Amino acid sequence: MRKVSTRTPSFPEVTFDKPLNIPEGERWNELCGDMGHWRVGAYSPEGGSLADVQELELHTCPELFLLISGSVTLVLSDMKGGVIEMPLEPMKPVLVTAPHSAYCPNGPYSGMCFVVERDEFDTEYRPPKQWV
Repeated sequence: MRKVSTRTPSFPEVTFDKPLNIPEGERWNELCGDMGHWRVGAYSPEGGSLADVQELELHTCPELFLLISGSVTLVLSDMKGGVIEMPLEPMKPVLVTAPHSAYCPNGPYSGMCFVVERDEFDTEYRPPKQWV
């Protein structure tokens, strides 16, 4: 198990009223936010199957996922040492509170989600079987 603390400000400064750049081929990019409240980012899993998911993360706040391109499957702990696979659907956001990860079934970085979370939180990482 490992723990990581994310503290405000946890996102880059941006120019307001202009399009933001989302780099491709990267797992996570913080895009912008409102200091002390929320941040948004682009998440594109590097794994291509459930076998690639080595750990699940649990935040001290909910996290919203919205599929914006390709295919992404969320992996959620069932809190019994197993997992539930949830393929995301375009324009159907999912608010996640369970330990989670994800993969792109069509290959690494082939899908992308828009993610909303708090600007400050703690995260715990463990292998799926340790979430009981």
